[in-house]
Parts: sequence; structure tokens; C-alpha cells
Amino acid sequence: MSQLCATRDGALTAPLAPRRREVHVILPNDIDDPATPSGGNTYDRRVCDGLAAAGWTVRERPVAGAWPRPTPDERAELARLLATLPDGALVLVDGLVGSAAPDALAPHARRLRLVLLIHMPLFDDGEAAALAAAAQIVTTSEWTRQSVLARYALPAGRVHVARPGVDPAPLAAGAPSGARLLCVGAVTSGKGHDVLVRALARLTDLAWSCVCVGALTREPEFVAELRQRIAAEGLADRLRLVGPRTGDALAAAYADVDLLVLASRSETYGMVVTEALARGIPVVATAVGGLPEAVGHAPDGSRPGLLVERDDPAALAEALRRWLRDPELRRRLRDAARGRRTQLAGWEVTTNRIADVLIEAVAA
Repeated sequence: MSQLCATRDGALTAPLAPRRREVHVILPNDIDDPATPSGGNTYDRRVCDGLAAAGWTVRERPVAGAWPRPTPDERAELARLLATLPDGALVLVDGLVGSAAPDALAPHARRLRLVLLIHMPLFDDGEAAALAAAAQIVTTSEWTRQSVLARYALPAGRVHVARPGVDPAPLAAGAPSGARLLCVGAVTSGKGHDVLVRALARLTDLAWSCVCVGALTREPEFVAELRQRIAAEGLADRLRLVGPRTGDALAAAYADVDLLVLASRSETYGMVVTEALARGIPVVATAVGGLPEAVGHAPDGSRPGLLVERDDPAALAEALRRWLRDPELRRRLRDAARGRRTQLAGWEVTTNRIADVLIEAVAA
């Protein structure tokens, strides 16, 4: 952790004394629910645990609600919670909660030191008010930071990036054929599983299998329609929706595949990308949001995967066909993925960055 931190006017100050290293963290109440894993929940959990391990007193304040679409009663409950916090308290607020309830944050903007953590920008007037109430803002990618700065009138010095970390992992063996595909993410329209199915339906002349890992409960009607399409395309024996996986079960899913495929319509970063790259697994993904940032480049400048336009099944199918038919391409992408693997930062880097922003919020 840094020994000095800069205030808004550029002066250097010592970090918080140990007795003042206390932060209240406002979180969605499903943060640890294994039935609804998400990148945002994983990020929040790792940051909370990392701060605690670094000597902070972390007071988690989970709030019930259908975030980011809370009811009036749920917003009122958040307001009551904030009112119970002591004057001058340092509060890290998950953006799914805070951006959806600016009326709860605004009355405490001067009384509390609010830091808003933006996983997924809402880009609406409510979020603008929430950001205005925050002393500091953290985004999880440079793409998100630039998007927030472009949309809202915010001083650039108040908006910081703390990219998700990734744990070291053993290299995946990788079958010579490259035929084992994996998609990780909640099965929703935003993740583009319908585009993936339409792309794979164009590849029935090739050998491949695909496992889709992710929650099946967020958009039940979409999942039902997707299952019907999978059956109609004759893919039921090759494309499986297996539900959520966490911990060892998720690690086992990564260990048994050759390529990660994402057809997302939007992503602020894409933690599953770096989880794959940590195992030397290349990626075929849409060039949306923060996904190109997460895919990154190997030290030699090569991409550890292929990027395609969103909502384009033909382009996705063509990229997958190239992967499946070209051994030399598979070799190059695997080499690039192993090179990119050496550049990935751990969660301690994320935690330290968050801690620096928290200290800055107190010093400002």
C-alpha cells in the first residue's frame, strides 16, 4: 500500500492512522449467493476481504432490493441505513445500489465520505445525481472511466480505475482440435447467448461442443426461448446450459476447455476473460465496452483471441470456424494467451488501488 497519498490540490499526506482505517461497504444482499454469481459480486467480495486482510475494519452493509431497479421501500431502507452511520464515516457504495438511489445518497453527501464503485454505468439522470454526491468514484475499467467522464460533467481527478484482479491458475492442457468451447456468464439477452446459438448453428459441419456456465434464473423467458432454439437447431447434444458454477466447479470447467466464447452485447470489463487467460485459454469475444481492454495484448503485441462485432452471428461463426479449422491460428492464439497470462495483476493490486482512493476521499 502506498506510503503517501495526494489530496485534490496535489499535496501529499500520510495515509489514515490505523484506528481510522474503517470503511462501511454498501452491497447488494446477494453478494455471497452461489445461485447468482456475478462479476460484480465477486469483485465486491474480493475487495472487502482484501481490505480486511490489509488491516482495514470493513463493515459490510448488505441491502435487500432488486438492484438496480429497487422499489420505493427498498430505496427508503437504504436511506435509513445511511442515516445510522456516524458523521464523517467513510462509505464505499456499490454502484448498482447507489446509482439507482441518488435520493438516498444526496442528503448525506456533506456528512459522509461517499465513494461510488461503478461496475455497470446506468447512464441516466439518477446516476448523474449519485455521482455528484460522491467524494470519489471508482470504475472497474478504463473504458468505463472514459464513458463516465464523457457522459457526466465530472473532474477527471475524481474518477479512478481499479481493474478486477485474477488469481493464478494452472495452464489448461488444450486439446489439439480446439473443439471444446466455453461460455461463462448469466444466461441473459445482454450476454448474447441467442447470438451464440445462431452462430453455432452455422457450424454443424464441424466437430465442437460448447458448455454455457451461468445463472438460469435472471431472465426465465429468455432461457426458455433459448432452449427452444437450441432444440430447433438440432444442437441439444452439443450445446449445454449447465447453470452456475463457483469455486472448484468453475475452475474445473475452465480446465477442460480450449476456447472461451463471449457474444455479449455490453460488458464493462469481462472478468471471465482474464480468468480464461490466466489459464492460457484464448478468447473469441465481441468488441464491446471493456472487453478489448480485458483481452489485451501479449508482450509481443499480439492479441490472445479474436474480436468480432456485436449482434453479428455470421461474424462470430466465421471467427469460430477459423479457430476450429486452422491449427496455426490456434497455436498463435494459445501462445499469445500464455504471454498475456504473465501480465495479469492479482487482486491485491485491485485492493491497494481501492484503498488509495478511500484514503484520498478522507484527505480531500
